[in-house]
Amino acid sequence: MMPLSDAASQPFALNVAIFVGAAAVIWFAGGRLTRLLDAVALRQRLDHAFVGMLLLGGITSLPEMANVVTASSIGSPSLAVNNLLGSAAINILLLAVADAAVGRRAITGIVARPSTMMMAALCIIVLIVIAFAITLEDVAIAPLGIGAWSAAIGALAIFSFWLAAGYDQRSPWSVRGEAGAASPAGDARRSDSVRRLWAGVAANGALIFAAGYALSQTGDAIATQANLTGAVVGFALIGTATSLPELVTVIAALRLRRPEMALGQVLGTNFVNLSLIPLADAVYAGAPVLNALGRFETLLALLGAILIGVFMVGLLEHRDRTIFRMGVDSAVVMLLFAFGSWLLIFV
Repeated sequence: MMPLSDAASQPFALNVAIFVGAAAVIWFAGGRLTRLLDAVALRQRLDHAFVGMLLLGGITSLPEMANVVTASSIGSPSLAVNNLLGSAAINILLLAVADAAVGRRAITGIVARPSTMMMAALCIIVLIVIAFAITLEDVAIAPLGIGAWSAAIGALAIFSFWLAAGYDQRSPWSVRGEAGAASPAGDARRSDSVRRLWAGVAANGALIFAAGYALSQTGDAIATQANLTGAVVGFALIGTATSLPELVTVIAALRLRRPEMALGQVLGTNFVNLSLIPLADAVYAGAPVLNALGRFETLLALLGAILIGVFMVGLLEHRDRTIFRMGVDSAVVMLLFAFGSWLLIFV
């Protein structure tokens, strides 16, 4: 793989070409990954919300993991953390975009699993804790080499992931019927061996990781060559690019009539991404990474929490109210994201 120093020394046009090519690879691999995991869920009788949260969410977080490691290792903690927080907000926007792109029904009106609401509530809590921690000074834990707040955030994100993953089995709520039917694509793959399906999952996951690494390398090089700030790049450029797997997998899941899989994937990815903050701290050689953050990152975390809150209201209402071929909550998310982005530009 190309080191960052080599990427920065390459022509600007070549870096842009690599960036676009890596994004295209993620788009292709993400769509195929969703279909393969849907087939795995059908073959092994797995819950689609669980598959979306644990498997899709974990695999599509690989680009963010690659960026966190590379950005932190070169001394750019703001780029690493802004990518994570930016992706948390952008992923929710992409859910709204997918809602508008697929069908005429509101996604929150057809989701049947209570675990989706638990995931939303816990993700809001994690983001608010991050905003709270940024306003305070973090203290390094000498043996671990990471900040105390950073470690607490990582533990909270992992605990929340675990708590939400098993909520359907513990929930007192009863599901009257499944939202969506088995898709033709899923049925067609029933004859495939489970081993072959998992091999395809691993292969496409590897493609997503490699392409994510290329995005992080060339994205930071493009930022350097274009004289852009780390905060802007982490939120707008890298955050958007590394969220491409989420967009394509959400669209693919909705086309397969798996709304729980789509929401589980988005919120599961957010849990995994936010749990990577201690990794950024461990790789970064300086003071705790949270001490390098400020108002921009605080607003970014709160923006993600607000956007998730809007969808949580939609899940609780559970009504099929649409406008412009999307749920009313999706339209509100788009407007709030645009307003939040406008605020962030001035910060």
